[in-house]
Amino acid sequence: MPHLLIAGCGAAGMYAAVHAARRGCKVTVLDANDRPGHKLSITGKGRCNVTNDCDLDTFLQNVPRNPRFLYSALSRCMPSDVQAFFEAEGVPLKTERGRRVFPQSDRAQDIVQALYHAMQDAGVTVHLNTRVKKLLLRDGVCEGVMLSDGGEIRADAVLLATGGMSYPRTGSRGDGYRLAEQAGLTVIPPQPSLIPLETAEQDAAEMQGLSLRNVTLTVKRGKKEVFSELGEMLFTHFGISGPLVLSASCRMDPQKLSEYLLTIDMKPALTPEQLDARILRDFSEQQNKDIVNALRGLLPASMIPVMLHRAGIPQTQKVHDVTKEQRRALAEAVKRFPLHVSAMRPIAEAIVTRGGVSVKEIDPNTMEAKKCPGLYLAGELLDVDAYTGGYNLQIAFATGFAAAEAAAAAGA
Repeated sequence: MPHLLIAGCGAAGMYAAVHAARRGCKVTVLDANDRPGHKLSITGKGRCNVTNDCDLDTFLQNVPRNPRFLYSALSRCMPSDVQAFFEAEGVPLKTERGRRVFPQSDRAQDIVQALYHAMQDAGVTVHLNTRVKKLLLRDGVCEGVMLSDGGEIRADAVLLATGGMSYPRTGSRGDGYRLAEQAGLTVIPPQPSLIPLETAEQDAAEMQGLSLRNVTLTVKRGKKEVFSELGEMLFTHFGISGPLVLSASCRMDPQKLSEYLLTIDMKPALTPEQLDARILRDFSEQQNKDIVNALRGLLPASMIPVMLHRAGIPQTQKVHDVTKEQRRALAEAVKRFPLHVSAMRPIAEAIVTRGGVSVKEIDPNTMEAKKCPGLYLAGELLDVDAYTGGYNLQIAFATGFAAAEAAAAAGA
């Protein structure tokens, strides 16, 4: 019976453990945390966006970095397979807007418990509060690990599924990068991805807490449009956040943020002409009011002072005194609300990590390190990341599955 040792009890590690054990492996899982699936339990604001219910081509279109590397793994572990797995483990699922799949209970902990119980049923041994210090290598082959307490565990194969560097309080300390480098693998410097953005303007802080739906966020680098989508976003004390912003951050180079301009269309369903007609109609009904009060049907209350300032209109100006030029400036501010990014938030706030172990040095069919037989890698540790919407968890499950399948076959 081949022995697979897995470092990391997160999404990739647990999914791999279940499938390796079901294929006849003896499986031991090690994790530095005091509980399994710590990061998984807080994903999706505690709801856990398990996967995205789409086909392979659509999936790969949502992976901006190294999508072709995932073709083989995803072909053998599709979103439909992951859904079937959790349904079989007693977790009913539901599909929401954007094909995002969640547990019906809206409890991420149900996903964690399903994985943990499946591991127990398959006979997997789990050691928590156990940190890997280094790999045990002989003649370039991985034969096990040394623990931080000096103990050693020998195995036929070792799978690193330790995660990246996002949410370090959940145990993502970057240990996997250090271990991969020990095996001679190249680690592309980790950077934040799917992360909120700080803005140079103070407008965001003035609208702190305002959540927008059905707006279009566009990002340009010079004259080139690099992102434009309709969805939801949020103004915060430091800048902007929310699903649209997180997805946009994937398209931006953290080292060249000054080159990007963000614009928000607050009323994408209206053409400029339709918006002007709407403003004229509202004004005609409230001729004698201060303009700050006449816009409440068009804009959220906290946004009105900001829009008036951008349009150069005093808040106390009467509606009947608003000029055609002022009205056009107001409509322009609503349709094209520019923001400049001053920084990305710290990597500790990123949902996933961009960068990691170079996929050029990993066999895409098996997830085994080409330079180090017996060493496999899966999940966020790899230099592959996707947009928000369940894609990153699916990558963790698929790469974990591929490694489990290969490790079991190698020891058969």
